Amino acid sequence: MNQTYCDLGFAKIDSSRQTRKGFPEVIYGQGKTLEQLTTILQLYQESQTNLFITRIPEHFEAIIKNEWTAGRYNCVAKTFTYTPIPVQTFGDVVIISAGTSDIPVAEEAKETLAVMGNGVEVIYDCGVAGLHRLLDHVERLRQARVVIVIAGMDGALPSVVGGLIATPIIAVPTSAGYGASFQGVSALLAMLNTCAPGVVVVNIDNGFGAGYFASSINRPESPIQKKS
Repeated sequence: MNQTYCDLGFAKIDSSRQTRKGFPEVIYGQGKTLEQLTTILQLYQESQTNLFITRIPEHFEAIIKNEWTAGRYNCVAKTFTYTPIPVQTFGDVVIISAGTSDIPVAEEAKETLAVMGNGVEVIYDCGVAGLHRLLDHVERLRQARVVIVIAGMDGALPSVVGGLIATPIIAVPTSAGYGASFQGVSALLAMLNTCAPGVVVVNIDNGFGAGYFASSINRPESPIQKKS
């Protein structure tokens, strides 16, 4: 056991990330074998350290759910949360998604925010194809410290929300859409070209990245919150 990481051979678990970043290392599950994930899970269970795994392959779902009942598996987000150390809840983040097809990305962002201690609310299916659905939630969005806006297709929702609220917005393009959406590239470019101020953009389908960044803004010890 190194002072700064634990060498498992196939992975070097960053044991000092909690000190540097305020939260333990997050494990990206996609591409890992079941044996590798199980070894990592056992390490965290033995050390009684909080753990969050994203993008768990679907064929591992039954094994994770049946053998690791101490944690929570979200079959939509494909995430696993293990929190032997209780997480104190703070702040207020709202996630809003354009369509039902964007829900898996929204759920990944939600689980990320929850394991990092954020208060979070999710609002589904409020895309610009039916703008009246969004308008019913504008006051709620204005009350949040941070808003995550998730959309595929034309990627227009963050621009619309950005024109209605002063809250910081993190936009997430998704790969939902037909051929000319280019698996989310069209939505990504639309969001990067938004004319609404106060909007930043993360990578395609990156609900984790949006949740982590939102938590960095929202947490009480954030330099942004200290100034407010």
